[in-house]
Amino acid sequence: MAATQRIAVGAAVAATVAVSLAGCTTGTGGTDGPREGAPGPQRGEWAPATRKGEQAPAPEGAVRLIGDGSTAFTGSQPYLPRPERLKPGRKPPQFVVFSWDGAGEDSQRLFSHFRKVSKENDATMTYFLSGVYLLPDDKRDLYKPPQHSPGRSDIGFNDRQGIAATVKQLRLAWLEGNEIGTHFNGHFCGKGGGVGEWSVEEWKEEIAQAKQFVKTWKGNTGMKTAAPLPFDYDKELIGARTPCLEGRENFMKAARDLGFRYDTSGVNNQVWPEKQQGLWDLSMQLVPFPGHSYEQLTMDYNFMVNQSGTTTQGDPDKHAYWGDQMRDGLLGGFRRAYDGNRAPLIIGNHFESWNGGAYMRAVEEVVETVCTKEDVRCVSFRQLADWLDAQEPRVLAKLRTLEVGESPRQGWETFLSGHPAPAPKGVPGAPPARQ
Repeated sequence: MAATQRIAVGAAVAATVAVSLAGCTTGTGGTDGPREGAPGPQRGEWAPATRKGEQAPAPEGAVRLIGDGSTAFTGSQPYLPRPERLKPGRKPPQFVVFSWDGAGEDSQRLFSHFRKVSKENDATMTYFLSGVYLLPDDKRDLYKPPQHSPGRSDIGFNDRQGIAATVKQLRLAWLEGNEIGTHFNGHFCGKGGGVGEWSVEEWKEEIAQAKQFVKTWKGNTGMKTAAPLPFDYDKELIGARTPCLEGRENFMKAARDLGFRYDTSGVNNQVWPEKQQGLWDLSMQLVPFPGHSYEQLTMDYNFMVNQSGTTTQGDPDKHAYWGDQMRDGLLGGFRRAYDGNRAPLIIGNHFESWNGGAYMRAVEEVVETVCTKEDVRCVSFRQLADWLDAQEPRVLAKLRTLEVGESPRQGWETFLSGHPAPAPKGVPGAPPARQ
């Protein structure tokens, strides 16, 4: 459906190295994916919503179509764990978030594939839907992008087969406890009307249209007898990633006014998150880049650009090496956090077979390696934000004092005990020495 999109270049946080910030693409086509089922139960500081393999029914009479029936209220989301406050002295869980920009199902069937991978490894994920993936090409003029003529999109639009396939995956993903966010619509980057030049009000217009295309896909495609998406998108949508990671400042102002809860459009180090402009800053992070002296952003596109440039199918002899390099970089970042400050690891991806599918393999191997480990929670951004909101502010503030890879010197039990550590003997305030 869409050609590879434009990129932007930004500065890395901890290293003076440029990182090429990602675009996203997806195609059309695609048919059936795996049937719905529950992921494995979350562990640790969670109260599971349902037992494994048990579909949580909507309350009696709660199913209610919204608008033209494209979406529906069906009750609370199944398999959404209830966060619990971290008990004093407990080591925090190691959160890992896998997220997908664009999130459409095409002939590669990567959406349905990673739904399966997620379920098999006790994971849930966040899918950032591009609104135009639910808008057929013959209705393209319904999209009125800021600073562009109606019907313009740098990633094109979809056809009815692609829309049906994408809607099916979105429906099943949500029923399995995954989150549906937004990647907005036309994916405009750079100069000449790119999202980095949009005002707060223009961002609000773009967000309203992204919601509208989700809420009217049945009317726009004529698929009036199709099953609806089982959620109210006005309530489901609480976070986003901007195209090319541009325009974040004004987007966050618009998002705050619209009641969003988080943004993941920035670049950060592996430290505990804090709020900016009222939103949780859940930015992607810099992790070790094997074979290099600088660190790399946790996104498939960025690894590709630093390996084969903007050529999406580079030297076939290097595909396996490049995939291993991304896998090992992500695992290096995971180990640094898991054995250190336990900061959540935020990873971004695209449903693309760049360099022979090297990055899809890398991500899958990371999921399989980390998500079933003790104390690890592979969660959506919604679940991470829920957990953060449930914690005592002083505990989060204490966690933010830990640097990248730094574990508490006196151990987690003392660090998060809720009481000050006793002073060493022989210093003011220390207990008297026993005679």
